[in-house]
Amino acid sequence: MTSLAGKKALITGASGGIGGAIAKAFVAAGATVAISGTRQEALEALNAEMGGVAKIITCNLSDGAAVDALPGLAETALGGLDILVCNAGVAKDTLAMRMKDDDWHQVIDSNLTATFKLNRAVLKPFMKQRAGRIINIASVVAVMGNPGQANYCASKAGMIGMSKSLAAEVSSRGITVNCVAPGFIKTAMTDKLNEEQQKRITDNIPAQRFGAPEDVATGVVFLASDAASYITGQTLHINGGLLMV
Repeated sequence: MTSLAGKKALITGASGGIGGAIAKAFVAAGATVAISGTRQEALEALNAEMGGVAKIITCNLSDGAAVDALPGLAETALGGLDILVCNAGVAKDTLAMRMKDDDWHQVIDSNLTATFKLNRAVLKPFMKQRAGRIINIASVVAVMGNPGQANYCASKAGMIGMSKSLAAEVSSRGITVNCVAPGFIKTAMTDKLNEEQQKRITDNIPAQRFGAPEDVATGVVFLASDAASYITGQTLHINGGLLMV
Protein backbone atom coordinates (compact mmCIF):
# COMPACT_ATOMS: atom_id res chain seq x y z
CA MET A 1 0.00 0.00 0.00
CA THR A 2 1.11 3.56 -0.66
CA SER A 3 2.72 4.91 2.48
CA LEU A 4 1.46 7.90 4.47
CA ALA A 5 3.85 7.22 7.34
CA GLY A 6 4.39 10.27 9.51
CA LYS A 7 1.61 12.27 7.84
CA LYS A 8 -1.15 14.00 9.78
CA ALA A 9 -4.58 14.22 8.19
CA LEU A 10 -7.97 15.79 8.85
CA ILE A 11 -10.90 13.88 7.32
CA THR A 12 -14.36 15.43 7.36
CA GLY A 13 -17.56 13.44 6.96
CA ALA A 14 -15.86 10.48 8.61
CA SER A 15 -19.08 9.22 10.19
CA GLY A 16 -20.34 8.13 6.74
CA GLY A 17 -19.42 5.04 4.74
CA ILE A 18 -16.94 6.66 2.36
CA GLY A 19 -15.40 8.88 5.04
CA GLY A 20 -14.98 5.95 7.38
CA ALA A 21 -13.27 3.90 4.67
CA ILE A 22 -10.91 6.79 3.93
CA ALA A 23 -10.01 7.10 7.61
CA LYS A 24 -9.31 3.37 7.91
CA ALA A 25 -7.19 3.40 4.76
CA PHE A 26 -5.18 6.37 6.01
CA VAL A 27 -4.47 4.68 9.33
CA ALA A 28 -3.50 1.47 7.54
CA ALA A 29 -1.10 3.50 5.38
CA GLY A 30 0.58 4.93 8.49
CA ALA A 31 -1.08 8.33 8.87
CA THR A 32 -2.27 9.91 12.11
CA VAL A 33 -5.83 11.15 11.63
CA ALA A 34 -8.39 13.52 13.06
CA ILE A 35 -11.90 12.43 12.12
CA SER A 36 -14.75 14.90 11.96
CA GLY A 37 -18.50 14.67 11.48
CA THR A 38 -21.81 15.52 13.11
CA ARG A 39 -22.51 12.15 14.76
CA GLN A 40 -20.33 11.68 17.85
CA GLU A 41 -21.48 8.11 18.44
CA ALA A 42 -20.62 7.06 14.89
CA LEU A 43 -17.20 8.71 15.13
CA GLU A 44 -16.49 6.91 18.40
CA ALA A 45 -17.52 3.59 16.85
CA LEU A 46 -15.21 4.19 13.88
CA ASN A 47 -12.35 5.12 16.17
CA ALA A 48 -12.90 1.93 18.16
CA GLU A 49 -12.65 -0.09 14.93
CA MET A 50 -9.32 1.61 14.24
CA GLY A 51 -7.98 0.81 17.68
CA GLY A 52 -8.70 4.19 19.23
CA VAL A 53 -5.85 5.92 17.42
CA ALA A 54 -7.80 8.84 15.92
CA LYS A 55 -8.61 12.26 17.31
CA ILE A 56 -12.35 13.03 17.23
CA ILE A 57 -13.58 16.54 16.45
CA THR A 58 -17.32 16.99 15.87
CA CYS A 59 -18.31 19.70 13.42
CA ASN A 60 -21.53 20.71 11.68
CA LEU A 61 -20.77 22.25 8.29
CA SER A 62 -23.80 24.51 8.57
CA ASP A 63 -22.15 26.21 11.57
CA GLY A 64 -19.76 28.78 10.11
CA ALA A 65 -17.88 29.33 13.35
CA ALA A 66 -17.35 25.59 13.82
CA VAL A 67 -16.02 25.28 10.27
CA ASP A 68 -13.60 28.16 10.84
CA ALA A 69 -12.31 26.54 14.03
CA LEU A 70 -11.96 22.97 12.70
CA PRO A 71 -8.55 23.14 10.95
CA GLY A 72 -6.91 24.79 13.96
CA LEU A 73 -8.41 22.24 16.33
CA ALA A 74 -7.13 19.41 14.14
CA GLU A 75 -3.66 20.94 13.88
CA THR A 76 -3.48 21.28 17.66
CA ALA A 77 -4.78 17.76 18.28
CA LEU A 78 -2.38 16.18 15.79
CA GLY A 79 0.63 18.40 16.38
CA GLY A 80 0.55 19.60 12.78
CA LEU A 81 -1.34 19.00 9.56
CA ASP A 82 -0.21 17.65 6.19
CA ILE A 83 -3.42 16.46 4.51
CA LEU A 84 -6.99 17.74 4.31
CA VAL A 85 -9.77 15.51 2.97
CA CYS A 86 -13.11 17.29 2.56
CA ASN A 87 -15.66 14.51 2.33
CA ALA A 88 -18.60 15.87 4.34
CA GLY A 89 -21.72 16.99 2.50
CA VAL A 90 -25.50 17.09 2.45
CA ALA A 91 -28.25 16.58 -0.11
CA LYS A 92 -31.68 18.20 -0.33
CA ASP A 93 -33.15 16.59 -3.44
CA THR A 94 -36.18 17.84 -5.33
CA LEU A 95 -37.04 19.05 -8.82
CA ALA A 96 -35.83 22.59 -9.54
CA MET A 97 -39.34 24.02 -9.88
CA ARG A 98 -40.11 22.82 -6.35
CA MET A 99 -36.77 23.66 -4.78
CA LYS A 100 -36.96 26.24 -2.01
CA ASP A 101 -34.29 28.87 -1.60
CA ASP A 102 -33.35 27.34 1.76
CA ASP A 103 -32.76 23.93 0.12
CA TRP A 104 -30.44 25.60 -2.39
CA HIS A 105 -28.50 27.62 0.16
CA GLN A 106 -28.12 24.77 2.68
CA VAL A 107 -26.51 22.50 0.10
CA ILE A 108 -24.30 25.19 -1.44
CA ASP A 109 -23.21 26.43 1.99
CA SER A 110 -22.43 22.95 3.37
CA ASN A 111 -20.89 21.35 0.30
CA LEU A 112 -19.14 24.26 -1.40
CA THR A 113 -18.72 27.23 0.93
CA ALA A 114 -17.60 25.12 3.90
CA THR A 115 -15.17 23.20 1.67
CA PHE A 116 -13.71 26.48 0.41
CA LYS A 117 -13.29 27.78 3.95
CA LEU A 118 -11.52 24.60 5.06
CA ASN A 119 -9.28 24.65 1.98
CA ARG A 120 -8.46 28.32 2.54
CA ALA A 121 -7.66 27.76 6.21
CA VAL A 122 -4.96 25.15 5.54
CA LEU A 123 -3.25 27.05 2.72
CA LYS A 124 -1.21 29.34 4.99
CA PRO A 125 0.32 26.56 7.13
CA PHE A 126 0.82 24.37 4.05
CA MET A 127 2.59 27.21 2.24
CA LYS A 128 4.78 27.85 5.28
CA GLN A 129 5.90 24.21 5.33
CA ARG A 130 6.03 24.14 1.51
CA ALA A 131 4.05 20.91 1.39
CA GLY A 132 0.48 19.73 1.69
CA ARG A 133 -2.27 17.67 0.12
CA ILE A 134 -5.90 18.73 -0.31
CA ILE A 135 -8.41 16.19 -1.63
CA ASN A 136 -11.99 17.31 -2.09
CA ILE A 137 -14.65 14.65 -2.60
CA ALA A 138 -16.93 15.66 -5.47
CA SER A 139 -19.33 13.38 -7.37
CA VAL A 140 -19.95 11.92 -10.81
CA VAL A 141 -23.10 14.05 -11.00
CA ALA A 142 -20.93 17.18 -10.90
CA VAL A 143 -20.02 16.36 -14.49
CA MET A 144 -23.05 14.49 -15.81
CA GLY A 145 -25.87 16.23 -13.90
CA ASN A 146 -28.81 14.48 -12.27
CA PRO A 147 -32.54 15.30 -12.23
CA GLY A 148 -33.72 16.52 -8.84
CA GLN A 149 -30.22 17.48 -7.71
CA ALA A 150 -29.62 20.93 -9.21
CA ASN A 151 -28.29 22.21 -5.87
CA TYR A 152 -26.11 19.17 -5.16
CA CYS A 153 -24.71 19.04 -8.72
CA ALA A 154 -23.95 22.77 -8.62
CA SER A 155 -22.14 22.44 -5.29
CA LYS A 156 -19.96 19.56 -6.50
CA ALA A 157 -19.27 21.13 -9.89
CA GLY A 158 -18.27 24.32 -8.10
CA MET A 159 -15.94 22.26 -5.92
CA ILE A 160 -14.13 20.97 -8.99
CA GLY A 161 -13.70 24.45 -10.47
CA MET A 162 -12.59 25.84 -7.12
CA SER A 163 -10.02 23.06 -6.67
CA LYS A 164 -8.50 23.76 -10.08
CA SER A 165 -8.17 27.43 -9.23
CA LEU A 166 -6.53 26.75 -5.88
CA ALA A 167 -4.18 24.24 -7.50
CA ALA A 168 -3.02 26.89 -9.95
CA GLU A 169 -2.38 29.31 -7.08
CA VAL A 170 -0.37 27.10 -4.73
CA SER A 171 1.29 24.29 -6.70
CA SER A 172 4.62 26.15 -6.81
CA ARG A 173 4.72 25.81 -3.00
CA GLY A 174 4.59 22.02 -3.02
CA ILE A 175 0.84 21.84 -2.38
CA THR A 176 -1.47 19.74 -4.52
CA VAL A 177 -5.25 20.19 -4.75
CA ASN A 178 -7.30 17.45 -6.36
CA CYS A 179 -10.82 16.03 -6.40
CA VAL A 180 -12.15 12.51 -6.30
CA ALA A 181 -15.54 12.01 -7.94
CA PRO A 182 -17.23 8.79 -6.84
CA GLY A 183 -20.04 7.22 -8.83
CA PHE A 184 -22.63 4.95 -7.23
CA ILE A 185 -20.98 3.57 -4.09
CA LYS A 186 -22.54 0.97 -1.81
CA THR A 187 -23.39 2.89 1.36
CA ALA A 188 -26.36 3.28 3.69
CA MET A 189 -27.77 5.78 1.18
CA THR A 190 -27.71 3.41 -1.81
CA ASP A 191 -28.95 0.54 0.37
CA LYS A 192 -32.28 2.40 0.50
CA LEU A 193 -32.78 1.80 -3.23
CA ASN A 194 -35.04 -1.14 -4.03
CA GLU A 195 -33.92 -4.08 -6.17
CA GLU A 196 -35.43 -2.67 -9.36
CA GLN A 197 -33.75 0.69 -8.87
CA GLN A 198 -30.39 -0.92 -8.19
CA LYS A 199 -30.69 -3.09 -11.30
CA ARG A 200 -31.55 -0.10 -13.48
CA ILE A 201 -28.45 1.69 -12.25
CA THR A 202 -26.04 -1.24 -12.52
CA ASP A 203 -27.26 -1.98 -16.06
CA ASN A 204 -25.72 1.40 -17.02
CA ILE A 205 -22.40 0.75 -15.26
CA PRO A 206 -19.87 -1.16 -17.42
CA ALA A 207 -18.41 -2.76 -14.26
CA GLN A 208 -21.96 -4.05 -13.53
CA ARG A 209 -21.80 -3.26 -9.83
CA PHE A 210 -21.83 -0.46 -7.32
CA GLY A 211 -18.45 0.55 -6.03
CA ALA A 212 -17.28 -0.12 -2.48
CA PRO A 213 -16.21 2.69 -0.14
CA GLU A 214 -12.75 1.12 -0.19
CA ASP A 215 -12.55 1.76 -3.95
CA VAL A 216 -12.81 5.48 -3.24
CA ALA A 217 -10.46 5.33 -0.26
CA THR A 218 -7.71 3.76 -2.36
CA GLY A 219 -7.80 6.69 -4.77
CA VAL A 220 -7.73 9.23 -1.95
CA VAL A 221 -4.72 7.55 -0.31
CA PHE A 222 -2.85 7.66 -3.61
CA LEU A 223 -3.53 11.38 -4.14
CA ALA A 224 -2.46 12.08 -0.55
CA SER A 225 0.84 10.26 -0.97
CA ASP A 226 4.24 11.34 -2.25
CA ALA A 227 3.60 9.17 -5.31
CA ALA A 228 1.10 11.80 -6.52
CA SER A 229 3.35 14.83 -6.06
CA TYR A 230 3.10 15.79 -9.76
CA ILE A 231 -0.69 15.46 -9.95
CA THR A 232 -2.69 18.58 -9.18
CA GLY A 233 -5.85 20.29 -10.38
CA GLN A 234 -7.25 16.93 -11.45
CA THR A 235 -10.44 15.00 -10.79
CA LEU A 236 -10.09 11.26 -10.31
CA HIS A 237 -13.32 9.59 -11.42
CA ILE A 238 -14.10 6.35 -9.57
CA ASN A 239 -17.36 5.14 -11.08
CA GLY A 240 -16.92 1.74 -12.72
CA GLY A 241 -17.11 3.30 -16.17
CA LEU A 242 -20.49 4.99 -15.67
CA LEU A 243 -18.93 8.21 -16.97
CA MET A 244 -15.70 8.11 -18.96
CA VAL A 245 -13.98 11.50 -19.11
